[in-house]
This record gives sequence, C-alpha cells and structure tokens, in this order.
Amino acid sequence: MRIIETVLCAAFLTGCAPKGNSNPNINLERAQQTLDSLYVHYSVPNTCLLRENFPFDEKHKVTYLASEEQANVPNAYSYLWPYSGTFSAVNALFEATQNKEFQKLLDERVLPGLDEYFDTARTPNAYSSYVRTAPVSDRFYDDNVWLGIDFTDTYQLTQNKKYLDKATLIWDFIESGTDSVLGGGIYWCEQKKESKNTCSNAPGSVFALKLFKATNDSSYFKKGKALYEWTKEHLQDSTDYLYFDNIRLDGKIGKAKFAYNSGQMMQSVALLYQLTNNPVYLKEAQSIAKECYNYFFSDFTPVSGEPFKMIKKGDIWFTAVMLRGFIELYHLDKNKTYLDAFNKSLDYAWENARDEKGLFHTDLSGNKKDNKKWLLTQAAMIEMYSRLSAFE
Repeated sequence: MRIIETVLCAAFLTGCAPKGNSNPNINLERAQQTLDSLYVHYSVPNTCLLRENFPFDEKHKVTYLASEEQANVPNAYSYLWPYSGTFSAVNALFEATQNKEFQKLLDERVLPGLDEYFDTARTPNAYSSYVRTAPVSDRFYDDNVWLGIDFTDTYQLTQNKKYLDKATLIWDFIESGTDSVLGGGIYWCEQKKESKNTCSNAPGSVFALKLFKATNDSSYFKKGKALYEWTKEHLQDSTDYLYFDNIRLDGKIGKAKFAYNSGQMMQSVALLYQLTNNPVYLKEAQSIAKECYNYFFSDFTPVSGEPFKMIKKGDIWFTAVMLRGFIELYHLDKNKTYLDAFNKSLDYAWENARDEKGLFHTDLSGNKKDNKKWLLTQAAMIEMYSRLSAFE
C-alpha cells in the first residue's frame, strides 16, 4: 500500500472553492488548514495510521470501550472511532469542493488506514475497534454504522461501486446486531449485548435511508423507517422531543442526552419527509431542531461584540453529527437560524479556541484549555467547517 508522505501541500490546497464560486471561502480554508494540522501532529510515521491524542502518550489508554481488558492496554494507534472521523472529514471536504484530490486522499491514505481495522476472522466481516494486528478487539455496531454512512456518501459522490459494496457489507453486519428483544432495534456492541442505544439505531436509520437513495431498493426504506419508529417509541423523551442514550434489556432507560443522538433522529425524520412528503415528518424534524437548539446551545456574550448562541462545551464530534441533521432540515425548510448559530460559534472558535499548532480545544468559547487534544475533535471541526462552507 502506497503511503502519502506529504499529505497536503500548497498546490493541493488551492482552487478548492465550490464550483461556480471564485471567491475565497473562509470555512473551506479553515477546514483545509485544520486537516493539514491533523496530519502533521497525529500521523504515525511510515503508516497510514494516526495517534489517538496530541501530544502522544506512550501509556495512553482509552476509557470508552466495552472491555476493561482492552482499556488497560496502552495503544500506539487511535481506536477506530476517532480514526473514522477523518473519513467523515475528508468526505465532507470532497463533497464541498468536488475536488478529486480529496478522493485521492481517501483512496491513498484514509481507506488504507481504515483497512487496518477490518476484521475478516469473524463473520459477518466488519470493522473492529482496534487494529487487526493487535489481540482481538470488540466490534461496535455504531462504529460500523458511521462508516457505512460515509461509504454510501462517497458512492453518491463518485458512483464508484467499490464504495457501495463496502457499505452493503457493513449493512449485513448491522443487521446481525438486531433481534426481537424489546421489539427490535440494534445493539451497541457485538460482544456485550446488554443495551440498544440511540447511537446505533438513529444512524442505522439514516444509513438505511441513504442506502435506499443510493440503490432504490425499497427494503432499505422499510428498514430505515422501522428503525426510526422503534427509536422514537423506545428512546424519545416525550417532554422535549430529544432522545435518551439507551435502553437496557430490562427496560431501564439511560437518560443522558447527547447531541448526536437527537441530531441523527432529526436527520432520519428529515430524510423520511424528503422521501414521502408526509408533513408529520417535517413537523417532527422541526420540533427536534428547536429543542436541540435550546438544549445544546447557550447564550454567550464575547468580551467585544454582540451576544449570540454558542455551542455548549461537550464532545465536539457529537456536535458535528448533530449539524448533519440541521443541514438535512435546512434543505427542506430553508430556516437558516440554526446554521447561523453554528457559523457564529465556529467563527469565534477559530480565533479563541485553537492553540499555536492549529488544534482545537473542546470548549469553543476558549475559556477552558485542554492539555491534550483528541483526534476526533480535530476531525469534527474539519467536518463542520466543510459542511458550513456551502452556506457562506
């Protein structure tokens, strides 16, 4: 596998404004600069792989795995979840620019690195949470759903069947994580089938509906609609339209609310409206959007300038995934209120929440600084700047 030694160069970064627009696009420039910083500071020499954090700590252990045994082992590379964020980031830049150099970056660096996580020892084949050269690791349905969405998006951008083939292979794995317990739904982790989570079911619905759009196979539409309905029935908070995190097999609800969960249900129901023109779906998407805005943004007054709604401190990638839902809804109702709030937050973050290396803190107000910076945070910022570039 050929490795790109210099990821981005000045020639590569020029001429990347959207087609039909010769003016500089600030959000695109920011996305490209952050992508450059990511590869400079997270790359593992002589591989396509990346580190989990910067600065790199040889004793680094992750805290978000199902297996305590895995979590106690130092890791030289990032886990699949943060690595997959670079796929979404480069995909978003590719979509925003239509520049084939980003497809080249996918094919020559991002996807060869991703292959290091592909597990062919277990069936259905799917992506493991850590590289396959290490001892066997857990496989998460949500990790694979995010990849399936990205592969489907890349197929839609290129019409190259190799991406669709990988997406449908991933779908087979996702379906293997469903059963009749609790009336349906996708589990979170293949090795610990203890809960069914919004983070696997909501994007599972989005994935299926995107596959329907890509293939015109009505079975995907039916499955996507069923996953939306199951998640709404079991995990929506009836008081505010937002979504709880998970339901355990004994019916106990994990009531944490994360931006990506509600954001993916917003995107799912927006896609259902796009595909059916049923006004009930549009109203539901708008209701979720309103409550996401109220819950995940707060009033912020900068030292100089006018007050605005700032994205609350939290997992930046969760926020980036929520943005996908807001954009899907904007295409339907053209209400720019929410995208304007994202733009103002990210404008402020560019000046106040970056360090001297061009890497972002998780507090976009800049009030709190991080000693180490997570790969997934940087990928999420690239994705958001890229997606917002279409609305400058």
